[in-house]
Amino acid sequence: MRVRRVESPRERAERLILNPLSRTSPGYYLLVLVLLAIIAWGFYAYIVQYRYGLMATGLRDRVMWGIYILNFVFFLGIAMAGTVISAILRITHAGWRTPITRMAEVVTVAALLIGALMPIIDLGRPERAWHIFAYGRFQSAILWDIVVITTYLVGSLIYLYLPLIPDLALMRDRMARGSSTLKRKVISLLAVGWNDSVTQRERLEKAIGFMALGIMPMAALTHTVASFIFAWMLRPGWDSTIYGIYFVVGAIFSGIATILIVMAVLRKFYHLGELITEKHFRYLSYLLLTMLFIYLYLVVTEYLTIGYKLKIEERELLHLLFTGQAAPWFWFFIIGAFAIPSVLLIFRVGRTIPRIITAAISVNLAMWMSRFLIVVPSLQVPQMPGQIVSYQPTWVEWSITAAAFAAFALIFAIVVKLVPIVSVWEVTEEMEALPKVEREVERVR
Repeated sequence: MRVRRVESPRERAERLILNPLSRTSPGYYLLVLVLLAIIAWGFYAYIVQYRYGLMATGLRDRVMWGIYILNFVFFLGIAMAGTVISAILRITHAGWRTPITRMAEVVTVAALLIGALMPIIDLGRPERAWHIFAYGRFQSAILWDIVVITTYLVGSLIYLYLPLIPDLALMRDRMARGSSTLKRKVISLLAVGWNDSVTQRERLEKAIGFMALGIMPMAALTHTVASFIFAWMLRPGWDSTIYGIYFVVGAIFSGIATILIVMAVLRKFYHLGELITEKHFRYLSYLLLTMLFIYLYLVVTEYLTIGYKLKIEERELLHLLFTGQAAPWFWFFIIGAFAIPSVLLIFRVGRTIPRIITAAISVNLAMWMSRFLIVVPSLQVPQMPGQIVSYQPTWVEWSITAAAFAAFALIFAIVVKLVPIVSVWEVTEEMEALPKVEREVERVR
């Protein structure tokens, strides 16, 4: 009789994670080509903008910020949730976190890289961006914003890299002799001599814990400073003392929705269903619903305060939002961010994962629109008696926006092929700990 060898936790983790990710289908190359084509078209649109100036866009002296700045706020928002969720789950030692933390960390880095480009694209003369450092005033929120975003990006890259070290060492050990010499050297260099010793494990855990604690205030500061760019201006709708927490909560809200969508895509195309289960979607949906109610509270408080005071320019803003030009987008935001997700997440009718992903997509579309409602209508309201000006994005702005989202997806497509998108060593640890927990439960019983 043939005895079947029992698969070890490490072997099972490698089989579930590395084997599916190592396969490259023709559809992957087609996706990369499509994304590159969209990015190339966006680059052409930017060349047109650079040649003809911001007259190629719908931006004018009255409405000087538009779709680029709302993209900046949106990408900055989803960047926050990735790192914060990963950090919170690590600090609380939530065992179910292991398959999703790296995805969340990649969301942060990709979103920061794309979001940081948006203000540069918004400049009519991008070659003068260095003037911010050379001549910027310390009192300027824009100068603060650049400093905190740069710090946050560096911190997020370190926070992404540290848990990668054991998996990079695993890749180094698994690489065949026929592999590229350059690739082996790069992987070996990044693995920094990892041999999985007890001392190395302890140091790595301390470093990850230190970064997890430091990255959360860094993320909150980034979005608070971003809100200052608006709140420190005497514009209707922006002149608010709660804009900091308003931006932070909105960022976490849209970020959780983004992570859910990324999880669903990777789970589907890389057959990670055994690792990313219905439980992960359900637990994150609880967080999504919690942030929905907190964000709803802030939205109601904000508009109720504006409506109660009803200054002349704020009355114009509310009219513009509730019944005017921006009304279709405002009610789209209300329905998409609050009504539809609430129904889908509270009344659990239908299959769990499709229902949660539908709610996440609705939230992200609505939260992108909410950034439009933050940026544009306040600029449309005249500060002196006059008519409300209109703003209509041109094909240039839409093309660059499409390229930004394509670049975000392309970063993910590249990362998935370079490193394990699920942490092998952490999943292995969880699998090894599971029998111990089960034995302890049996002993208590």
